[in-house]
Amino acid sequence: MGLRIGSGSAWWGDRITPAAASAKYGKLDYLCFETMAEATISAAQVKKRQQPDFNGYDTHLEERFNAVLKPCLQNGTKIISNQGWINPIGAAEKVRSLLNRMGHEDIKIAAITGSLISHSLSKLTYPIFENQKLVSDIQHEIISAEVYLGADPIVEALSHDADIVLTGRVADPSLFLAPMIHEFGWKQTDTAFICQGSGIGHLLECGAQITGGYFLDPGFKEISEPWNLAFPIAEVEADGSAIISKIENSGGVINRRTVLEQMFYEVHDPHNYITPDCVVDFSTAVIEEVSENKVAVNHIGGKPRTDTLKVSLGVLEGFIGQEMFFFAGPGCLQKAQIAKDILEKRFEIIGVVAEDIRIDFIGVNAIHGAISPEPAIDPYEVGIRVAGRTQLRIDAEKICSEIDSMAVSGLSGTGKSVPFGERVREVIGLWSTLIDRNSIRPSICYI
Repeated sequence: MGLRIGSGSAWWGDRITPAAASAKYGKLDYLCFETMAEATISAAQVKKRQQPDFNGYDTHLEERFNAVLKPCLQNGTKIISNQGWINPIGAAEKVRSLLNRMGHEDIKIAAITGSLISHSLSKLTYPIFENQKLVSDIQHEIISAEVYLGADPIVEALSHDADIVLTGRVADPSLFLAPMIHEFGWKQTDTAFICQGSGIGHLLECGAQITGGYFLDPGFKEISEPWNLAFPIAEVEADGSAIISKIENSGGVINRRTVLEQMFYEVHDPHNYITPDCVVDFSTAVIEEVSENKVAVNHIGGKPRTDTLKVSLGVLEGFIGQEMFFFAGPGCLQKAQIAKDILEKRFEIIGVVAEDIRIDFIGVNAIHGAISPEPAIDPYEVGIRVAGRTQLRIDAEKICSEIDSMAVSGLSGTGKSVPFGERVREVIGLWSTLIDRNSIRPSICYI
């Protein structure tokens, strides 16, 4: 039997039950959790600004670990996770408290820091991808800078007998590649192995997307028991070849099509998928169904790693004010169109200063905007979603106030909820740049 690596999550909001099932029944050597989407670090920084006592790690960390710790300990499964977000040490201390409560003080936890470089902006000398500006020109607008680490520090932690490794920002495939490098003794110069392993990591990191999640399309692509999807497991050999499978008695499906869809998900150039560990070429991959819900993946190619690492920047971009109201019954679309005209004129009257204002009709044009086809028949109900992006909070608040007024100063039949909760939010934009790989020095703290 090869090295068995299971996926524990695809993002912060993913389901926990499938991870617990894999931990219990998957006969895993490693269980890897990926919880950081592109926007997660921005969301964490926003939450920290709003709530200074926010602990900085995955808000579901305790729930996830409570679900998998016992079976992982029983089965000798090691855990690798980027649930540390902007505070890996705090995350490790929380997991340590859970283990101590269970009587497992002997379990070794490693916390990897170094991905958060907000206090080292002077190292960022490459232009920003999105606008070609220099970081030094907008330094006062940047609230966070997060570099994508690769597998190396995780491998180091495993080499020092860590049972659980918690990180901040690490590239998704690297979480899964690290145990392959450690267990098989691959070197960074073993490009073929590293590329194959990174490709397998990419297949695993989006969880149920390879087992039928985000795949079901009624009448075109059917799956069984979509409510009971498992997360994937890769059985990897020393040469990097792998078989992707899932636990028995679970729903969904793993076949050549689900593998192909995940293989090209979020991959801009299949010939050059850049990770911190290598540049993967998926065009050479050989994908074969070997039996029901078992797919062999081999011959993923690629090139050695680049001299730079990607950095995600969280940049202040003002505020968004957003609210909704509704119409139902005959003529509701016409009412929505008149309401839109009313709001646009009222925004002018009160002097709203906005960089962008969108007024969308849910069910009519909210997704594709102006290119949406005219409805063949009048809808029975329409939701009007209004969102404005402004530099000043007061302008975003003005937008919400005018929407509130539609409840009594709008059209007949206007449906409006009572405005509880925060409807104006600060916007942290995500920009990207590069940094010299050699300028990054991750640290490992054993807890």
